[in-house]
Amino acid sequence: MRIRPLRHRLSLLLAAALGLAGLAAVPDATAADSTEVHGLKGEYYTQSAPGAFDFAQLKATGFDPQLDFGSLESRLNSATGRSDDVSVRWTGRIVPEKTGATTFSITGDNGFRLWIDGKLTIDHWVDDWDREQTSAPVELTAGKAYDIKVEYFEHYGGSNLHLRWTPPGGAKSAVPQSAFLLPEGYAYNGAIATTVLRDGRTLRLDFAQTLAKPAKGLTDHLDAVIGGAKWPLGAARLDPDDPKSLLVSLKEPVVGNKTGTAPGLADVRYDGEGSLASQDGNVVNAFWSSGANHSTYELRTKWADDVTPANAHREYPRPQLTRDAWRNLNGSWQFAAAKAGEQPPVGRTLGERILVPYPVESQLSGLERHEDRMWYRRTFTVPAGWKVGDGRRLRLNFGAVDWRAEVYVNGTKVAEHQGGYDKFSADITDALKPGRTQELIVGVYDPTDAANGENPPIGKQRLDPGGIWYTPTSGIWQTVWLEPVASDHVDQLKLTPNVDDGTLTVEPRGVRDGLPVTATAYAGKRKVATATGRTGAPLTLKIPHARLWSPDDPYLYDLKVSVGQDRVGSYFGMRSISVRKVNGVPRTVLNGKPVFMMATLDQGFWPDGLYTAPSDEALAYDLKMHKRMGFNSVRKHIKVEPDRWFYWADRLGLMVWQDMPAMPAGVNPSTAARAEYEREMKQMIDEHISSPSVVMWVVFNEGWGQYDIGRVASQAKSWDPTRLVNNMSGLNLGADGGAGDIMDEHGYPSPALPPHPDGRRALVSGEYGGLGLGIPGHAWSVQQSYVDVDPTTYTDDYLEKLTEVHALACRGGNGAVYTQISDVEGELNGLLTYDRKVVKPDVSRLQAAQTALIDDASRPVPAGCA
Repeated sequence: MRIRPLRHRLSLLLAAALGLAGLAAVPDATAADSTEVHGLKGEYYTQSAPGAFDFAQLKATGFDPQLDFGSLESRLNSATGRSDDVSVRWTGRIVPEKTGATTFSITGDNGFRLWIDGKLTIDHWVDDWDREQTSAPVELTAGKAYDIKVEYFEHYGGSNLHLRWTPPGGAKSAVPQSAFLLPEGYAYNGAIATTVLRDGRTLRLDFAQTLAKPAKGLTDHLDAVIGGAKWPLGAARLDPDDPKSLLVSLKEPVVGNKTGTAPGLADVRYDGEGSLASQDGNVVNAFWSSGANHSTYELRTKWADDVTPANAHREYPRPQLTRDAWRNLNGSWQFAAAKAGEQPPVGRTLGERILVPYPVESQLSGLERHEDRMWYRRTFTVPAGWKVGDGRRLRLNFGAVDWRAEVYVNGTKVAEHQGGYDKFSADITDALKPGRTQELIVGVYDPTDAANGENPPIGKQRLDPGGIWYTPTSGIWQTVWLEPVASDHVDQLKLTPNVDDGTLTVEPRGVRDGLPVTATAYAGKRKVATATGRTGAPLTLKIPHARLWSPDDPYLYDLKVSVGQDRVGSYFGMRSISVRKVNGVPRTVLNGKPVFMMATLDQGFWPDGLYTAPSDEALAYDLKMHKRMGFNSVRKHIKVEPDRWFYWADRLGLMVWQDMPAMPAGVNPSTAARAEYEREMKQMIDEHISSPSVVMWVVFNEGWGQYDIGRVASQAKSWDPTRLVNNMSGLNLGADGGAGDIMDEHGYPSPALPPHPDGRRALVSGEYGGLGLGIPGHAWSVQQSYVDVDPTTYTDDYLEKLTEVHALACRGGNGAVYTQISDVEGELNGLLTYDRKVVKPDVSRLQAAQTALIDDASRPVPAGCA
């Protein structure tokens, strides 16, 4: 998904809610306090046309303490009713602390200009982004005030602006508020600083003058927009420690972060009618000010509070290859940051503790920071009853570690693995030492999207998250477990149903040829089929009167397999998926019948666990909500989930479009990176090839890291010819390799189909929607999002877009993916809030409408089509 401007109608709703007409008035100069005010006058304009980059219409005049905006989205929306095609002019005076040559630099998205003392110092009125521009040295005198003017325009997409200076003999830094003064003749007695305090429930407004006790009902005349959402306010009172400050209680907590440095502005507007005055009786005029979010309140799901070292993901982690004897190693491990080239800390106690299997950046890990390199350490014991070494072996299994892992048992390296989304294991029998206590050490290296890194598949993870990019996941993020196995044992079962002839093919993998194999299928407790043979050749079970798997009837058969002395359990579903022409139109066909796939974009992020759901119940929750809201499909977006997620999709009945996690966007991948991408893609396909819910492999998304598209998609099809292959989700944003079974277009907010179908591949709308609704107290401290401030129309807005989806079905559409199931960090376009505590739409209305749509659009000829 790409960030695009919020629909104009929603932006106007935000502007109207803030009463922008009152913001354009310049405060009365007679009301000024004698104290000098540090800050700048900001004038916010709309442009005459998209891309005009002019100052056509003044919408608001406000106070800005400094020019160091990580994002201007909420500020621009508050001022103008939109965040694109706007311009800002800041004026005031700047007072240096040191005499001598000072250089200025600006980084912004998009263009900017700087004047110092009336002279144009930086001129970058260019439609690009994040290209730092530095001035020639400017001679300044300490303590002297110089006129300063900064002009800025925003075209579309993200927005930021950072003004920095390098004083004589000093280092480059943001110009502080203390260095700015308002323009001469511009009197201002409003708030000079606006801050969300660390408790997340208090907003502090600082003034240059001592205030009188606020009148009752003052907050009826204040509006606060925090992180893009209008915030409900409680009462206001004077700060008992500083009578120049006003404390406003917030009815819902503002989300911050552990260090109180979360991005996101608090914009406050006062209409001048609340009887706010200084102690000497001067009335405080209408003002509009903004400031930082220093909240340390962190968003959590309801499941997070129940997580302990004793219960962290205790379920057996591999439902399609189960064994009775096993030991879960999740829980509290020792932890330490590492450096390149370090030797493993054998026999050494590490200084920190981390809760496995939660990534090091997550709240639930207990650490909540990023590390490129790290060590994990713990001890374990081997139950005597397992009889390891007496004809049995001990396997150490990892669900996933991001990204490169080295594993040591008692100082012996037993495994080395690369890839952040796939399982790996090691036979550690020969590394065990006499006695009960064994030492386990895991070293991890994860470059994420570092400029000097290996450019691995990372999906949406970024070291500098914002907008559509999110906090990274590093280290162990899925379950770790031990299990005793026979000397000859199965690593995987490849299960391939054939609906046409009612058979299931069973192929044990990871074991030598020639061993006796028996496979038995059960319907409940009733045995329905048995086949015997030897490893090295597939077994075929004849399933009489097979009950087919579908979203309406997700029936699963149980399976027991013996290979030599190894005994494993599994399950399978009987279903087929293909593209066939129906009435001359390429259609997606499930079990021989046309099917319309109505899905959401599911990114699989959690505020407390990031990539790792806080619990198995949480992991299943989003999928259960899909079913409750009437969806029959889910697009797992450039992330691969743990096996238990696929188990829940299999059991609940959702058709899964599985994306390959993308490499970083805008980077031409190296030869090594391409090889790694294809290696990890094959691992993804091999590991989930037996899951009946998976119906499609999505090879690339929106051109991110794209290369050899047709070849790579054809390679995926050769690895799994039983499923659909989508060579590029978002053909309008990437290239088409002409391969695979699907043609996929992205459209926001309205769904769209590829305009030039080839008559062979089925058409889908791979992303659409993005309708946003920020719920105070349940949203990240957002910077950039689609924000709909009218919750009363949310369901209607959604259903309006669903009508457009039906129209696409009349044009040969086979599916649509709504963005998205939940809010994710700075994106507020989820049907659920990020903490999963608020369901935004009317569930019953969505279920009824989507069920009707799927039923009709799955007909050979949908009804109601002109």
